[in-house]
Amino acid sequence: MVGDKARGEMNAFQRNESKETLFTFISAGDDPPKGDFPVQKKSPKLCGSNYPLSIAFIVVNEFCERFSYYGMRAVLTLYFISFFHWDENLSTAVYHAFSALCYFTPVIGAIMADSWLGKYKTIIYLSIVYVVGHLIKSVGAIPSLGNQVVHVVLSMVGLFLIALGTGGIKPCVSAFGGDQFEEEHTSERSKFFSVFYLSINAGSLISTFVTPVLRGDVKCFGEDCYALAFGVPAALMVLALVVFIAGSGLYRKMPPQGNVLLEVCKCIGFAIKNRLKNRSHHIPKRDHWLDWASEKYSKKLIGEVKMVTRVLFLFIPLPMFWALFDQQGSRWTLQATKMNADFGIYVLQPDQMQFLNPLLILVFIPIFDLGLYPLISMCKFNFTPIKKMATGMILAGMAFGLAAIVEVKINETDMPQLVPKESLIQVLNLAKNPVQVTIQDQDLFQQPVEAFQDPAEYSNLILNGEQQNLHFILQHQGLSLTFNYTVKEKSVYSLIVFEAEGSLSSRLITDLKAKPENGLAAVRFINGLSQDANLTIDSKQFIAVQKNYGVSEYLLLERDKYSNGKCITEMGEFTLDLGLLDFGASYTVVVTNVSGDAVKTWKSEDIKANSVHMAWQLPQYLLISAGEVMFSITGLAFSYSQSPASMKSVLQAGWLLTVAVGNTFVLIVAQAAPMAQWAEFVLFTVLLFAVCIIFSIMGYFYVSVDPEDLREKEEKTETPSRGNMISLVTQKTKL
Repeated sequence: MVGDKARGEMNAFQRNESKETLFTFISAGDDPPKGDFPVQKKSPKLCGSNYPLSIAFIVVNEFCERFSYYGMRAVLTLYFISFFHWDENLSTAVYHAFSALCYFTPVIGAIMADSWLGKYKTIIYLSIVYVVGHLIKSVGAIPSLGNQVVHVVLSMVGLFLIALGTGGIKPCVSAFGGDQFEEEHTSERSKFFSVFYLSINAGSLISTFVTPVLRGDVKCFGEDCYALAFGVPAALMVLALVVFIAGSGLYRKMPPQGNVLLEVCKCIGFAIKNRLKNRSHHIPKRDHWLDWASEKYSKKLIGEVKMVTRVLFLFIPLPMFWALFDQQGSRWTLQATKMNADFGIYVLQPDQMQFLNPLLILVFIPIFDLGLYPLISMCKFNFTPIKKMATGMILAGMAFGLAAIVEVKINETDMPQLVPKESLIQVLNLAKNPVQVTIQDQDLFQQPVEAFQDPAEYSNLILNGEQQNLHFILQHQGLSLTFNYTVKEKSVYSLIVFEAEGSLSSRLITDLKAKPENGLAAVRFINGLSQDANLTIDSKQFIAVQKNYGVSEYLLLERDKYSNGKCITEMGEFTLDLGLLDFGASYTVVVTNVSGDAVKTWKSEDIKANSVHMAWQLPQYLLISAGEVMFSITGLAFSYSQSPASMKSVLQAGWLLTVAVGNTFVLIVAQAAPMAQWAEFVLFTVLLFAVCIIFSIMGYFYVSVDPEDLREKEEKTETPSRGNMISLVTQKTKL
């Protein structure tokens, strides 16, 4: 969830290289970037220290922006399911399409900042886009505003603008913070990045806990308040923009320096084009395919691009880790909706479990850096960056293996999957005596059904087509009565048997096919009184039920104890006590008679409540968060150590694109290969383990490079030969 440090969010050092970039252009023999380089004013200091006052505005801005982004994203999957009524696969696909777009757009932001507007103006303009996206998204969540088409269009436009805004400013904000420090204040800059990273995780931690509360605990328009859950992040983004603009007079604003990423792409493109152009000519082979760019680009630039492409090649397997990691906000949240969220002193919302990741990251980083890694080093084990990353992959795969086991246990309380020419049925005997039920051509209900007996489970009806007219024979106190009902395939029924006007009667009613969504409880009422009844539940939900065993529609209620309901009839007003309506359960409540100032009821649990506790998700969150620390933070630090200073922005773009590709893979799987959820978890586990093996092999043969050696070589020799360059780039150091 919050690998922003590891994903390049606060690694400004790799982009804060104006001097190195200018040096690269000049030493490469190219023209320096156009435009003047004015001397930047010094920002006022914070409390007499070497810390610029301007960084306070940047840190607050980042906290609000991260609160805004992660708060909105925390409730996004449930919004698609509950508000749009999309299925889980479509909701997951759109969620990951949005996440992927958020990590494609940083390339746009980097190009805008480096080649055109500069970091400050890029942040301002894209933050405005960001705010507009949030506002449109919030308005689109107001139920009374138009039909569903309007809601979907507004939400998709809002999400697109949010993705453009959050992705576009991602490579700029941290680098802009680094620009505020003078070159000699390196230790202060380093501490700033620690505070910056803390603000990222603090914003994420608080928002992923708070916004689900705003969604689920606050009701507006008679349902979950998604408009508020999106509106508060929108307000925080407005505050982020206001705070950032407020510090305008204090900032050191560096002019655009020219985009290194574009230069690298041009160099690679020219090399490929030149190689293809000369493929038929008898020209001597060159040591490396990038050497075909030497006619236009300097040897230094080509050498640096070689180093970058080697690291980018190592990035190829990495998207699979992100494919698993980012499912915390989609598949794992959906899994939590089918679990018991009662922790005794607090009932968690299913989307609140995501707060565990930023919390665990803050806990694990010092544990790993100060405890685990030194301990491993004391054991004389060479725990290289490649091995750490592979271990992180294994931990993430294990997390999904545990998620699959949890999903299997959850399915034990779910309704059976219906197949063609099959339906489910149960009998609710509301008469005073046992009833023997026989159904034409069916071998069911061998024993008499006792009065007010809670059925253990549904029975299977086998039909001879899409629907069939069946004879139901009821034997009661020596009498035999036959009732005819048409039964459709892939449906769930309850046959209610009751006494009416001194005789036995029955009614076939349709039940829910699956558990209520989002951990809600479903309840319907059968009125066994001789008078119509108006029922009020929790002073909010109202329903009218006709007399003589009339059946109501289902009500969806939050999990709670409902003991203060009201039943209003011609005889008066009576207390209605439903007891506990539990997570994911479906109930039939029969109002039997009036006793004193209350009505007597009998409650049948048609679909079992969620019995697997949400705490069983904790091990998988522990594993994947530990995997993130080992994989993500280590991976970015390693990749930057392998690239020249002027190319670190290229590595940042490549790293962010691995996140985008991983999310794209998830949406493809969700749409192209629908399968049982536990099987999908197993599939991702197997794929990550396979990719881990491939990555480990690639890492074994990878040869590390110290970019400083290349720089020192260049300083000693103004025009190094191609042989020396290649020798330097391929020095043997196993990782």
